[in-house]
Amino acid sequence: MTSTVGSASVTAGIDALLTKAVRRTGASIGAVYLLDREAQVLRLEALCGAPAEFAAPWARVSAAAPAPVAEAVRENRLVWVGSQQEMARSYPRTAVALPYPLALAAAPITGARPWGSLLLLWPPSRPPRLTRRERGRITSCCRRLAELLERAAEEGRPFSYADVPRVLPVDVPRPPPSPAQAIADFAERLPGGSCALDLDGHITYLSSGAAELLGSDAEALLGTLPWLSLPWLDDPTYEDRYRAAVISREPVSFTACRPPDRWLDFHLYPDAGGVSVRIVPVGGAPPAAPAPGNRTATTTAPARAGQLYQLMHLAAGLTEVVGVQDVVDLVADQIMPAFGAEGLTLSTVDSGRLRITGHRGYPTEVIERLDGLPVDTTFTPAGQALSSGIPSFFADPEEMRRIYPEAAPLSGKKAWAFLPLIISGRPVGCCVLSYNRPHTFSAEERTVMTSLAGLIAQALDRARLYDTKHQLAHGLQQALLPHRLPAVPGLDVAARYLPATQGMDIGGDFYDLIRLGDTAAAAVIGDVQGHNVAAAALMGQVRTGVHAHATLGEPPDQLLSATNRLLTDLDPGLFTSCLYAQFDFARRRVSLASAGHPPPLVRHPDGRTAPLDVTPGPLLGVVPGAEYPVTEIPLTAGLVLLLYTDGLVERPGTDFDDSLAELAGRLAAADDEDLDLLLDALLRQAHPAGQRTDDIALLVLRSRTEPAA
Repeated sequence: MTSTVGSASVTAGIDALLTKAVRRTGASIGAVYLLDREAQVLRLEALCGAPAEFAAPWARVSAAAPAPVAEAVRENRLVWVGSQQEMARSYPRTAVALPYPLALAAAPITGARPWGSLLLLWPPSRPPRLTRRERGRITSCCRRLAELLERAAEEGRPFSYADVPRVLPVDVPRPPPSPAQAIADFAERLPGGSCALDLDGHITYLSSGAAELLGSDAEALLGTLPWLSLPWLDDPTYEDRYRAAVISREPVSFTACRPPDRWLDFHLYPDAGGVSVRIVPVGGAPPAAPAPGNRTATTTAPARAGQLYQLMHLAAGLTEVVGVQDVVDLVADQIMPAFGAEGLTLSTVDSGRLRITGHRGYPTEVIERLDGLPVDTTFTPAGQALSSGIPSFFADPEEMRRIYPEAAPLSGKKAWAFLPLIISGRPVGCCVLSYNRPHTFSAEERTVMTSLAGLIAQALDRARLYDTKHQLAHGLQQALLPHRLPAVPGLDVAARYLPATQGMDIGGDFYDLIRLGDTAAAAVIGDVQGHNVAAAALMGQVRTGVHAHATLGEPPDQLLSATNRLLTDLDPGLFTSCLYAQFDFARRRVSLASAGHPPPLVRHPDGRTAPLDVTPGPLLGVVPGAEYPVTEIPLTAGLVLLLYTDGLVERPGTDFDDSLAELAGRLAAADDEDLDLLLDALLRQAHPAGQRTDDIALLVLRSRTEPAA
């Protein structure tokens, strides 16, 4: 992976600006994400005010993800989330992995191009809105970050993304506090003394009273994580309370039982330097909830809270994927880094063979050897994992050779996790995570990987079904639209069809160009209500009907009347708009009739551009016996006529007339030398983000000076 940004001085500059932004805005936590343009992923570069482990679920964020840091870059705007309720409403996937009370701002780092985003978090006690001064400081910091990165790019200084995010203190770096200083810090935060933790959770101070209540020697506990050194605190619930205190900067409390029956209250008081903990005995009877200390012992240690949130975050991501490639990208961009893996193959079962649908970290020749192996192969452990439904983990090549002597040492990898993808006993495929060095898989890691395998299987099965439906729909759409437009003497023509980006990528918009002998031609555009197979099927019937009546030489009004009678008899339950234009090259006239369709745009040879006033008749298939007035205009040399469907101009919250005037202005300013480029420009300007709630059909026609011989 490469980038043209900066050097060590740039790294220092990023760190200094991040620390300054946190300090000047009063934020408790800050982070800088840099955009990996090649992979379209935002990578966490630096983190301030929290341990790196806390940010593990968000170390890599897809640029297309529904997350604040990604949306800030995509839409080039500051994203503000004032409360946890707002987070759950606007960004449910982020809320799953960040279930704490807080306020959040994500701002784009943008100059000549997008570089990334700045993320800031505050406790929920802050005001619900950013002040103008705070916005100005955030914007200023992002501008300076962009300038720093662009200056380094211009100077050609090499830069590599951080393998592990840099963790910065909120203030200027200082040596770890002495025990006396830790006691002083603790005393400032909380009357009396019990225990102090740093932001990573390590115990930095312990009073004798706290050591007595915890039932352990102070020297043995100092420098340790309490949920690791005290087995009865080894529960995700307790670690989660600590995480909540660090992230929200709000006091938190919980009750725990020290075996066999000593109940203790823990009160946590956080700030930017650490957490003070007050530990007091609980008076009276223990709580009604089962005591964590009385759990039945198991051989598998409970999962850490951070890993649980990471699992929830990844699970939420898998519920949002659409196609098979989306599954591959999410596994590669988020699940691989979560487990430190350097290689991935994701295969699906197809006609008794394992077809590799995605991979990372393997050369092409290795993938070619592995692709298409039988499901019951012994060439790799994937076959056995699929047949048994049990994951296989190999910590080193020796273990692989011992258990699977027939497996070929093909890839050069040193450790593997073979995760069968099974749904209701049916094999879907196999996910293999691999490592470049030997890797011991803990019981906890195996449990999380196994859980994820089930979620990947469900996501992959849904994605394959979606891709199949998409391919069928796309094939139907392409079959119903003209494969190519006929050459018409005297006309230059170009057309486009773009499906809506939501749904099945299929709709009822259509266009056609019909030759009517040597001296005439017809252009038609229409829009059948809906974005489904029924709409596409009716569109095919309408287009066929129009084409049949046009070849009989019927004028525009009679053609639309005949098509209207056809649809009225069919009674499809869907409305259809249509615009029909007949070109008479002998008379140099264009005759038009409309069935409730948006007016075409006309650009005259002198550049004047405006909607053409075509009196519309009723939509097709609605009013039996409807009449359709005809409008005629001169067919002058250089005249440009743009036919379109409403998906090009209709946008929520925007007046149709304003959108139409805006489109006319763009057509007037466009270069019509190449009509294909003209249509591309109109589409790009109308939907710069590439998201469309409706399908779009476009047909542009330009009259030449003389008809071709």
